[in-house]
Amino acid sequence: MVRTTPPLKGEAHGKEPSIVPLDSPYRCWAEIDLGALERNIKRIRAALPRGIQYLAVVKADAYGHGMAQTVARLMRSGADMFAVANMGEAAEILEIGSGWPILLLSAILPGEDRYLADYNVIATISTAEEVKRFSQVGKKAGKLIPVHLKIDTGMGRLGVWHEEAQALYETIRNNPHLKLEGIFTHFSSADSDREFTDHQRAIFIETLDKLQNLDRSRLLIHADNSAALESFIPGSSFNAVRVGLLQFGVRPYKRSFLANVKVEPVLSFHSRVGLVRNLPEGTGISYHRTHVLEKDSHLAVITAGYGDGLPLGASNSGKVIVGGQLCPILGRVTMDQTVVDITSLGKVQPGDPVTFIGRQEDAFIDVTDFCRWAGQISWEVFCSITKRVPRIYRTDSAV
Repeated sequence: MVRTTPPLKGEAHGKEPSIVPLDSPYRCWAEIDLGALERNIKRIRAALPRGIQYLAVVKADAYGHGMAQTVARLMRSGADMFAVANMGEAAEILEIGSGWPILLLSAILPGEDRYLADYNVIATISTAEEVKRFSQVGKKAGKLIPVHLKIDTGMGRLGVWHEEAQALYETIRNNPHLKLEGIFTHFSSADSDREFTDHQRAIFIETLDKLQNLDRSRLLIHADNSAALESFIPGSSFNAVRVGLLQFGVRPYKRSFLANVKVEPVLSFHSRVGLVRNLPEGTGISYHRTHVLEKDSHLAVITAGYGDGLPLGASNSGKVIVGGQLCPILGRVTMDQTVVDITSLGKVQPGDPVTFIGRQEDAFIDVTDFCRWAGQISWEVFCSITKRVPRIYRTDSAV
């Protein structure tokens, strides 16, 4: 199969500086290091056992990193196929390049059925009703519709319940208009409950063993997302992994056969100082006086808030980097502005850069720190950086 990709699009920045220059128009921005993304996927691929397929999960605008630039780089870096949440995301990938299979992880709405033939994407099947619908599309189009059977092993969301999998498997297998290309499940607690994940894995393997006339050599068998790689079993019957968060430089596991694989943060998140103020002891800060100054203080008003993706949960708990030092957020994060304490710093001026996630001089805030202060998870943090925040792409090579 011939695969084609367009040239990368986006603003190119060299390796230095990592912060957008002072005279740029950006009040708040995210930097995406495509070179780091490429290095990550190559290291992950090198550590995976031979023959394991790499499904790059790029739903939700590639976890907020930007679909077009991210997918184009992943196509060049060794992704075997892509996984998305809906038909619109599949269409975006088809505009970026052709030749990579695309798996739709979510349920397909009846009004979207016709696109299965038009886009030649892979549907996920959980019910016999979906078999009938998708079969009608294939019959009308005169082509086989590729599908993956999903088995529910305890997530309670999509998939046929594992005890009923045999019947649905046979229904798909015997349908003349569908082509079964894979079987998978989804672990509900891979990042928090190893015992239950092992339980789900055992159920999935047992269910596969019970499926009659199952030719595993012709199917993609997958269960592991980034977090589940902690309990992935090299040499097992699985021949694919679904990698999302890990390729963006976040380790959602504690132990793994990939523990020694170095991954780099791909995204950093920045803003600027808008105003510098001196206020006396006893002054209330932000809405509802959510912080009251205990001493005379030197403050900076940052030109970003929850309208940009700085979470409300970081109010009075989060930190940012100004002048190479960690500075606490004071009061409630508001839609467009946030107050931080810079009393311990020297001279700070309007326009100076502020870092929410990333490095500035010797100070560093990783997404794990940010999540802890905000009461969020990494997936949510990335997806919550809003559309009004421009993504600046550093298109360095992976070398």
